[in-house]
Amino acid sequence: MVKLKEKVARLPESPGIYIFKDSAGKIIYIGKAKSLKKRVQTYFSRDLSAKTQIMVGKIADLEYRLTPSEAQAQILEASLVKENQPQYNISLKDDKSFPLIRISDEDFPIVSLYRRKKAIAHDTARYFGPYTNVALLRQALKIIRRIFGFRSCKTLPNKVCLYGRIKLCPAPCEGKITPEKYREIIKNIILFLDSKQEALLEKLSLRMKETAGVHKFEEAAKIRDQINALTAIGQTRVSLGSFRESEDLKNLLKLEKLPLRIEAFDISNIYGKEATGSMVSFYKGFADKNNYRRFRIKSVSGINDYKMLAEVVERRYSRLMEEKLPLPDLILIDGGRSHLLTAQRELKKLGLEIPLVSIAKEQENIYTNKKAKPINLKSDTPGLNLIRRIRDEAHRFALSYHHLLRRKKIIGR
Repeated sequence: MVKLKEKVARLPESPGIYIFKDSAGKIIYIGKAKSLKKRVQTYFSRDLSAKTQIMVGKIADLEYRLTPSEAQAQILEASLVKENQPQYNISLKDDKSFPLIRISDEDFPIVSLYRRKKAIAHDTARYFGPYTNVALLRQALKIIRRIFGFRSCKTLPNKVCLYGRIKLCPAPCEGKITPEKYREIIKNIILFLDSKQEALLEKLSLRMKETAGVHKFEEAAKIRDQINALTAIGQTRVSLGSFRESEDLKNLLKLEKLPLRIEAFDISNIYGKEATGSMVSFYKGFADKNNYRRFRIKSVSGINDYKMLAEVVERRYSRLMEEKLPLPDLILIDGGRSHLLTAQRELKKLGLEIPLVSIAKEQENIYTNKKAKPINLKSDTPGLNLIRRIRDEAHRFALSYHHLLRRKKIIGR
């Protein structure tokens, strides 16, 4: 109980969800809060109902996730309750009086707030929730509309409405979007409501690459903006899992200290043109965008990823040394063993000994500067999940800069 109280005392005064677990590690309750610390502390006060006292007596551990707002905490709470069915979340499991989000089944599905007063005959719509606070739910719908845009009118009007004019609806009423493309938007909204953040980001990243590859830069830019908005949301979701990922990575790589600061590099070029390098920085498992860096390749012509990587690594760490700034605990390279050895040579020239790791694209083999053979990890290994997340962000950041340079070259701005 002392350890549990210490965790409660360290909780942030920020919006998010909290997860109570019993001694067997089973989730028994999930709740949302405007201030996690204040809300969770109330469970350990004297003024509790008999039912709550029984639940509190079973709490052996807790976890939490931060969200940018209480509205998004409610979305995440409902999703996790639906997935885990905790014993003490009785109201969200059984009460039909709370509001839901309804997505109709038609060519251009309507996304709306819904109260289940009575069953609808032959209803094929999808429902999400229930949610305990209708005001927060309206806020959440505004967030979803701002990121994706959706139809909310009961019948398609003859001319575009206000939402269409301000780009919060794709305006199917004017034929600006096909049913197939609109349903892709709906699929993305469903992933968001199910709190499947990583799957959604992976899907959008792939789509962005496809559209940019066929020179649909405007569509690619729109998807990029969606990715950025979702990434901003995802980065505020902190849990004890982030520490566990870092700790797992330390053990896997046999590092001397916890890799709190990780910097990752990626090179992006298409047939050697507009070659760019990117570096993203993660701290305690989360993106630190203030320390992201972009590099236009200066010394390499043609296609040579290794020389480009060498240039970027040398520029980054020679500058840190000149300015006497802190070095990272771990460097991650997107590539195989040859890429890792290239980076290692540059560090050696600078007299630096920083742990290095690389991840190959296809088999996701992990290479280190301590072993000749790769490390093969199970797909659900926490340390591998952290490496993947950082690698994917480095790749996204590299592509975004590459596309920016191409766009400037094509249209001159």
